Amino acid sequence: MNIVVCLKQVPETAEAEVKLASDKKGIEMEGLPLQINEADNYALEQALLLTEEHDGDVTVVTLGPDSSDEVLRMSMAKGAAEAVRLAGPAFDRGDPVAIARALAAAVKDLEYDLVLTGCMSSDDGNTAVGMALAECLDLPHATYVTQMEMGDGEVTVGRELEGGLIEKLKMKMPCVLGIQTGINEPRYASIMGIAKASKREIAMKSASDLGLDEGSVGEEGSRTKLEELAYPPVGEGAEILEGTPAESSGKLAEVLREKGFV
Repeated sequence: MNIVVCLKQVPETAEAEVKLASDKKGIEMEGLPLQINEADNYALEQALLLTEEHDGDVTVVTLGPDSSDEVLRMSMAKGAAEAVRLAGPAFDRGDPVAIARALAAAVKDLEYDLVLTGCMSSDDGNTAVGMALAECLDLPHATYVTQMEMGDGEVTVGRELEGGLIEKLKMKMPCVLGIQTGINEPRYASIMGIAKASKREIAMKSASDLGLDEGSVGEEGSRTKLEELAYPPVGEGAEILEGTPAESSGKLAEVLREKGFV
């Protein structure tokens, strides 16, 4: 079983001060630590587990700048056999459909039984690239996958719905699956694996290498355009209710009545 995993490098912003770029179409990346997208890490682990059980290779693919090589090499350190990075200004500022179109051009010539992605990216949060990729490849797809059971030429998946419900789907392979966090426990790369991966080759692909017209990818090939990012409006500060528990609860009840909640 051969599996392609589409990965993304994202900034870690949980404990950082995020500043808008001067053009207000992105954030200032200088000084921000970079890491593999969380859901993509689970997708990679799922692919490694499946190929260890059913034999085969994992190929990781990403679209991004030179720094993205780090997540590809870390993926190879964990066990991925090959890595491909789509690079070049033609891919810049693509929307989910343009990104999916580029990834599909790279994936279609690979040998695969499954294509795995994370269910969403932690930076943009569009949750759309995996589904658009499936459409570009003309393959069945499911997302928010939390369970997988392999069969003969098919896979049964459980996908997370609202309210804690799980939907079971049986799908023919090849197919595209968006993996939800928590489906497994991602491994750490060994020191020896990291050392070996540092010397491994990463296949670089431009739009022309993939036979793509530059107008079909990146900002030019996007169906949606990002006009501007903005900080959320500043609201009123929190009100601290002082006094004994009985006094505070009385004040809280009065506030709720004034606001029309009770």
